[in-house]
Amino acid sequence: MTETIASYEDLMKMLDSLLREPEAFWDEFYQDRSKPVPIFADTPDENLKAYIKEGILTPGRALDLGCGAGRNAIFLAEHGFEVDAVDLSQSSLDWARERARERNLPINFIHKNIFNLDLEEGAYDLIYDSGCFHHIAPHRRMSYLEILDKALKHGGYFGITCFVQGGKLGGADISDWEVYRTRSLMGGLGFTEEKLIRIFSSLKPVEVRRMRDVSKGEGLLGVSDLLAGLFLKR
Repeated sequence: MTETIASYEDLMKMLDSLLREPEAFWDEFYQDRSKPVPIFADTPDENLKAYIKEGILTPGRALDLGCGAGRNAIFLAEHGFEVDAVDLSQSSLDWARERARERNLPINFIHKNIFNLDLEEGAYDLIYDSGCFHHIAPHRRMSYLEILDKALKHGGYFGITCFVQGGKLGGADISDWEVYRTRSLMGGLGFTEEKLIRIFSSLKPVEVRRMRDVSKGEGLLGVSDLLAGLFLKR
């Protein structure tokens, strides 16, 4: 590979090389399934369940970005959605497929970087991201917004959970410029409600709030150090 920047994509690749956590990092992260990591539990996000229970989200075609071990993709499939679920880590997808097979759910798991997806125009009624966005460097937000603009139907929804700025789980309280000064995402960037609304200003905010803390017996993932947002494509 040459190190000459002659195009926008060359620039993106160069910046990725400075900041992106490599595929091997995430493969190793998911290999030890016994770790007490909240997202390893086979439970969906509390806000996602609430959107479905309240009738805001109804069955259609869904794309789960950074699906991990499949907990939200499985929940959507169980509630009538046709689900494509993508992740960079093969070990996370292996785990997700095992869980889906146990329930006989026909989820389409895709081993790819989300920015390398071949997406159909207006293909999805729902695009959902739980914990992927805060690991994406600022220069890739434009590429991320292009995914939503292309693949989400008019009248479709975008749902997201991410670190609260300065929260206990992570959520680095640094500026976008500081990311490049330090060449680090500090374990994951933090956001405020206002910042999420500003970043996704092409979409109409339906709800942006902290997640609700839930008890173990509820069978949900809910931690108030995470933000939950739901947006509508007008």
